[in-house]
Amino acid sequence: METIVNKVSQSGILTFNLEEYFDSSPRIIFDIKQCLFMGLILKEKDFREFIKTHDWLQYQSKNVSIICSADAIVPTWAYMLIASKLNGIANYFIFGNLEMLENALFQKALASVNIEDYRDKKMVIKGCGNLPVPTYAYVEITRLFLPVASSIMYGEPCSTVPVFKKKAL
Repeated sequence: METIVNKVSQSGILTFNLEEYFDSSPRIIFDIKQCLFMGLILKEKDFREFIKTHDWLQYQSKNVSIICSADAIVPTWAYMLIASKLNGIANYFIFGNLEMLENALFQKALASVNIEDYRDKKMVIKGCGNLPVPTYAYVEITRLFLPVASSIMYGEPCSTVPVFKKKAL
């Protein structure tokens, strides 16, 4: 009987799964449009009253995208006031749409990766999964690994697409 050898496990290839860095906290949009007079104008007095009386606890442990979906000029300080109220309540918040929020969450998570742990390693960035990992995260982890990894591939260890291979000196 012939022995089956797992060549993938012997190859020294490390798999990096971006799904492990997915923040599972709910995402929510805070649209400042709800605070505009006639959907066009932000009245400071009314807005400050809204800020005081709004139920900010509804954002507890959530990731918040702050936007204005109306075609209105909103002063920067208005967004800053919202941020000051979300601070300490929301899990994370940004100014921008949900795609930008997702990218920011991955950027924050990937900043914790000790890149030196992958120096001179053959890396496979795991593709296909169950969670919505944005393309941004794949590009960002590639950017981080390029200076240290000996090679970077995409997919699964048994079936990869070459992305980068360090040139021999």
